[in-house]
Amino acid sequence: MSLIVEQIVTADGFAAERDGGIRFMEATMPEDLVDDGQLAMLETVDAILLGRRTYEMFADYWPTADAAVEPVAAPIARLPKLVVSSTLARAPWGDGEIEVVRPEPTAPDAVRALGGRFGSIIVWGSLSLANALLEAGLVDRLRLRITPAIMGDGLRFTPPTLGLQLLRLESSTALPSGHVVSEYALEAVGR
Repeated sequence: MSLIVEQIVTADGFAAERDGGIRFMEATMPEDLVDDGQLAMLETVDAILLGRRTYEMFADYWPTADAAVEPVAAPIARLPKLVVSSTLARAPWGDGEIEVVRPEPTAPDAVRALGGRFGSIIVWGSLSLANALLEAGLVDRLRLRITPAIMGDGLRFTPPTLGLQLLRLESSTALPSGHVVSEYALEAVGR
């Protein structure tokens, strides 16, 4: 299984405000921002995996998003979606539901088990889940969508206990909006 983590971050490396808010995204995302690289990458993905908080944000918006306005809505609608949660009994999504994956015995163990069902999985946001997967050495690729903003303080997209992790740049694209999308392969050193 190939595991991709994609994070939207500020230029100084924060993925959320201290309170978990994402106002920096709302302030920097133009309505017409299209990340063609993301759309191409999603053609190679077999499933979307979310943590509970990110699932709740996604479930409020994406089931009814118009693919003509938001091109990423089409692959989000098409791909199987799963949420890792120990608290959700069910996970409504539009008129249906998505699968709830129990983090038993741990979230990384549950995600490892998904390898028999999916060849490639993307994790969007989901800082707690992404941190656990990084610490467990399960992440193969890291895709950073860097916004033209700095915050000085907030929640980082990596766990503080991760230690040195070497990355190999696979691609980097500057978008007209000032966003920079960089994709890295995680090297075996430190894993």
